[in-house]
Amino acid sequence: MIVNKSILQNRKEKFVMKATALEKEILHPALTTLSEEEELFRRSVREFAEGEVRPRVEKMEREGKLDPEIIRQCFELGLMSIEAPEEYGGAGSSFFNAILAIEELARVDASTSVFVDVHNTLVMNAMLRWANEEQKKKYIPQLVKEKVGAYALSEASSGSDAFALKTRAVDKGDYYELTGRKLWITNGNEAEIFILFATVNPEAGYKGITAFIIEKGFEGFSIGKKEDKLGIRASSTTELILDSCKVPKENVLGEVGKGYKVSIETLNEGRIGIGAQMVGIAQGAYEAALKYTAEREQFGQTINKFQAVQFQLAEMALEIEAARLLVYNAARLKDSGKSFVKEAAMAKLYASRVAEYVSSKAIELFGGYGYVKDYPVEKYWRDSKIGAIYEGTSNMQLQTIAKLIIGGK
Repeated sequence: MIVNKSILQNRKEKFVMKATALEKEILHPALTTLSEEEELFRRSVREFAEGEVRPRVEKMEREGKLDPEIIRQCFELGLMSIEAPEEYGGAGSSFFNAILAIEELARVDASTSVFVDVHNTLVMNAMLRWANEEQKKKYIPQLVKEKVGAYALSEASSGSDAFALKTRAVDKGDYYELTGRKLWITNGNEAEIFILFATVNPEAGYKGITAFIIEKGFEGFSIGKKEDKLGIRASSTTELILDSCKVPKENVLGEVGKGYKVSIETLNEGRIGIGAQMVGIAQGAYEAALKYTAEREQFGQTINKFQAVQFQLAEMALEIEAARLLVYNAARLKDSGKSFVKEAAMAKLYASRVAEYVSSKAIELFGGYGYVKDYPVEKYWRDSKIGAIYEGTSNMQLQTIAKLIIGGK
């Protein structure tokens, strides 16, 4: 076979030109490389977490509720309106910045983190995507300024089977009458605006599910029992009771019968937020262990001089970096408008495993001190466990990933 030398030379020249261009311009910076604006935002959230949240963590944990001053400051600092457009009083920022905020807060306190997380990645996101213009003008400014949001899907009989809802919405002409109970509602005690799911037609299955915007003061609506939890104890998790609750028809979010679409697509985004929360928990536990092992002495030297301890710290750092890359990748994909469902499920699944692993290792590195409440790592471990449960259990994430990698068959 005869090869034309001029063709080969031409290809070589083109290759050299492309390589030279790539040397001059980094087309794809590292996922963890933050822009100047992102870095400034991250630092401001860390300053708030260290200066205002950390001194209150022990008291909030003991009392099982968030300090009202923390809630007030979250609104004042714009942490409750990161993605809300400027026309509604929000920051008009990115989903990625919301993820940075959730991670930084969880590094200090997971309860404060999930409070901000649910308000932003579930409630605000659902409003921005599904609310009509009248609903946006009415509710988004309230969510930006002072009113906490909550997301109410789960019930006693519908956990992983999220659409086995028993809460019923009956058409009464100019309003819907809702009757039923919701469980495991994060921000239940603090919230004044709820996105709540009910079925208008049980026989229609998931096609009967409808999303509603409910205000705390609506007739027939009340807050029930507050759960006494293993972790994230300062975050309120409550029951909601709907006893012939009257909801105006203009408060249907999206279309009647399309609530399943609202919930699934919102939870896909929310899972990235949980992944960020778990990365923050792992980072906080790791930093505590790093500091402790540099101070604790045994056999005449600090314990971080022992190779066994060094290897454990290295493994912890490795796992956190891997989890963070998964979370940041999913968040970047979401902001770019590309498909991110598989990546979100992977990020949430892996980060929850990492948080539990790292916080458990931190307890072991602290020894007996790690098992008592005088030191921080036992709380990180307790806070980590919920990551494998809420907004889709680990098994549900595996199911989602499996369906997507085999083409949905």
